[in-house]
Amino acid sequence: MLPTVACIHRGLFRSCAGLSVRMISRGIGQKGILANRVAVVTGSTDGIGFAIARRLARDGAHVVVSSRKQQNVDRAVAALQGEGLSVVGTVCHVGKAEDRERLVDTVVEHCGGLDFLVCSAGVNPLVGSTLGASEQVWDKLWGDRQKTESEIIDMCSVLLLSRIGQPEDCAGLVSFLCSPDASYITGENIAVAGFSSRL
Repeated sequence: MLPTVACIHRGLFRSCAGLSVRMISRGIGQKGILANRVAVVTGSTDGIGFAIARRLARDGAHVVVSSRKQQNVDRAVAALQGEGLSVVGTVCHVGKAEDRERLVDTVVEHCGGLDFLVCSAGVNPLVGSTLGASEQVWDKLWGDRQKTESEIIDMCSVLLLSRIGQPEDCAGLVSFLCSPDASYITGENIAVAGFSSRL
């Protein structure tokens, strides 16, 4: 499975923004750094996407979670609302144009606009099991890298933190990028990998 990629878009439909969710997400006096902001997180019913949705909501945003299956959306919404967070959900398969349009229309209609779009839905270019993938597929994924045991050991040796990353490690970065503190950061690739990508 390829890593989930999170990309954020600021201010989509800001001119359409009303006062609905922005003013009542958890009360006008809400103190969170993302208070009165609306975020959509795709692929947010499990793993990294769920951790991002939770973190943004804890930081004050009203969050719309989405996934391909209604049962997953219902479970995620119940869990997050059970924590007292301002969250709603809808079904959206990001691979279908009509689902994407419905998602945006729903957010604009019910939330008054959208401040942040976090694209966390996993996308895998492989169809079928990776275990049965041909050498040609692996060559495309790995490029010029050698697929030898020593290469894998070398890659693992640069894991400086000596621990496996958790979904919350990505969630903190996404929340920061949505905050006013990151207002001058644009067009960056930030690795959340436990080691320096510049090594």
